[in-house]
Amino acid sequence: MSAPKLSRSDGHIVLGSRSPQRYELMCHLVGEDRVVVCPPIDPLEADLTCVRKYDEISRLLIDIARTKHADVTAQLENQPNSDFTSAIITADTVIVGFDEQNQTHVLGQPPDDDTWADVVREWFERYLLRAPHQAITALCVSRPRDELIERVVSTEVTFRADGGKWLDWYLATGEPRGKAGGYGLQGAGSLFVERIVGSPSNVIGLPVCETAQVLRTLGIID
Repeated sequence: MSAPKLSRSDGHIVLGSRSPQRYELMCHLVGEDRVVVCPPIDPLEADLTCVRKYDEISRLLIDIARTKHADVTAQLENQPNSDFTSAIITADTVIVGFDEQNQTHVLGQPPDDDTWADVVREWFERYLLRAPHQAITALCVSRPRDELIERVVSTEVTFRADGGKWLDWYLATGEPRGKAGGYGLQGAGSLFVERIVGSPSNVIGLPVCETAQVLRTLGIID
């Protein structure tokens, strides 16, 4: 993919996310001076932990990203500089592991309390270290007051067979907190990774190539 160039109508690209990782990826893509962060007001999201069908997970993720998009769009309509917005982007990412019976298990963010380390340990030992898992991101992009373009991007990640020996050390770093699936590919969690099939940035929270393709389709970047 050739490097993107900003179009002549270089307005702000509004990122509807609280994720510093998504913000950093967007800045790499279009430049820090063009990205404006406007998180959804409502932080609540659908609980996917009991969903077992892959297609249903994808559908619900799109619903979440679409709801975030509507929230951010409503906020922008009441702001004086909304005419300088060229695009609105929202996304949602989960990690999907597979148990011994090949049943899917959605791994969101660990609980924000003292149990997080025990939960992450269980995720690693039961799902992440025993078999390849999937990172799935739903992406919603539009120009203001225009039709949504939606994408679902999946990446397969395989951890090292001997990764268990590093688990205590990794939990001690505290990095799993706030991370989908309990690990950060962009940080110390990369130690566990043996193989990635698909977009690495998708595991971090934003599939950069697919995002760039949508922005090109909308004429936001050249």
